[in-house]
Amino acid sequence: MDKLQAAYARLDEFIRQKMENSRTPGMAVVLTDAGNILRVTTYGYANLEAKIPVTPETLFEIGSDGKTFTAIAIMQQVEAGKIDLHAPVTQYLPWFEVKSRYEPITIHHLLNHTAGISSGSEAMLDARPEVFALRETETAFPPGQHYQYSDLGYKVLGLVLESVLQKPYPEIIQENIFEPLGMSNSAPAITNALRDRLATGYVSAFDDRPFHFSQFLTPAPWLETATGDGSIASTPADMGAFYKALLRRGEGLLSKESFEKLIEPGIEMWSGVFYGYGISSSTTRGYTSLMHGGDMPGFESVLSADLDNGLAAWVGMNGPLSSGIANYALNLLRAVYLSQELPDLPEVPDPTVIENASDYAGEYRAGEETFTAAAEGRKLYLHCQGTVAVLEKRDEDSFYSTHPTFALFPLKFGRDEAEKVVEAYYGATWYTTDRYWGETNFSNPENWKTFAGHYRAHNPWHSNFRIILRKGALLLVWPSGEETPLTPLGDNIFRVGEEEFPPERLRFEAVVEGQALRANLSGGDYYRFFTP
Repeated sequence: MDKLQAAYARLDEFIRQKMENSRTPGMAVVLTDAGNILRVTTYGYANLEAKIPVTPETLFEIGSDGKTFTAIAIMQQVEAGKIDLHAPVTQYLPWFEVKSRYEPITIHHLLNHTAGISSGSEAMLDARPEVFALRETETAFPPGQHYQYSDLGYKVLGLVLESVLQKPYPEIIQENIFEPLGMSNSAPAITNALRDRLATGYVSAFDDRPFHFSQFLTPAPWLETATGDGSIASTPADMGAFYKALLRRGEGLLSKESFEKLIEPGIEMWSGVFYGYGISSSTTRGYTSLMHGGDMPGFESVLSADLDNGLAAWVGMNGPLSSGIANYALNLLRAVYLSQELPDLPEVPDPTVIENASDYAGEYRAGEETFTAAAEGRKLYLHCQGTVAVLEKRDEDSFYSTHPTFALFPLKFGRDEAEKVVEAYYGATWYTTDRYWGETNFSNPENWKTFAGHYRAHNPWHSNFRIILRKGALLLVWPSGEETPLTPLGDNIFRVGEEEFPPERLRFEAVVEGQALRANLSGGDYYRFFTP
């Protein structure tokens, strides 16, 4: 077996382990260099119920990977002299409006997510009403000052393209990108007409709590969309053709100068990773890496590319994210091309193995409620109400359990200044141990109790969230368990986050009998629900 075949075998085994570990139903992978598509492989099922396998012709929704297509389409019109990157958006979309104390938002600001506008609500699946609703919001910082990812910003860019070219966005992508690259199996809009070609997207049947492999999967909510933030469905070979063009520095799509502008490190997203126009970049092992990812209800996609060595891997899947595959595939390819040793098969970690399990051992109390965390070697067990359940590590000091009393939120532990674990949090409930010596009385405005509760909407991406009060703070909690503090800005209005620049706003309305019945998050309405 030659080295490339050995690399493929190692990748296949890693994918098998990851799909089994994360319950991913199906997957498609393409590997390419700057000259040729090297390999297209498919795994698992496009439809679990009918046992229809994924094939090379199966379409996968690529989500925000479509932002790269939108950015390229914009740069094509910059080359044609029809768009000025630094012109106000209103020059092309006169009805675009957002309250602002700062300079006008330009095309450049939208492309690299520095416009200071909301990420969008996803509640309105057509771009126009959602962009029109921006006039009811306010920019959070001077354009260009901070990175703030915004799907809504790319919806605006899609409308700019439509205004400039007087064509629908899908037609623009079809004519200007798909056809030049021979992407004949791709679709620029998600429509009902595609359903017999698309893989079925799958999500957990329990949308109100963190995902666990024991939860069964159900088909994701269906939607149609044709917006510039991500409405493309594609096959692995077609995605290979697209990324092969990027590895050739835009050949067939853009001039080399425009391509360099596309990937230019525009603003730092996090340490060492920068967003350009529709794609992010970093320096990895001394090489220029290009990255992006996308998600749609029931779908995930990931790109990892090495521009200097001309190598790329793209992964599409129709279920829970199997992370790390694209990066490992690229590392394998690079090792083959540079005549290096193949990287070892990554270990798929066992979340029940906790090296410092003894840190968390003890009895925890919240009034009359108690639980015990017991360490047995490298395992941590939760004892509560006569039932024992293993705890699985999700993040630093954060765990998940299928114990019925602790299934809705992660169980998080807190440490004191000496790094000793002294408290625990489960949703709004705060537990302490006899090691805790800190403050125990916390106050908050009386009306904050009005806002606490569970809110839902018919939103395919974000169906629900909870508002909780804990230790004097008001927190927004997503089903994943991610918590964000709410900062009061005025009567019943909060900034989502503690820093000054995030643009997301949460407004509570329709207070009846001491409870807010409606919560508007970034322009989308959610309604109080009866479940905890």
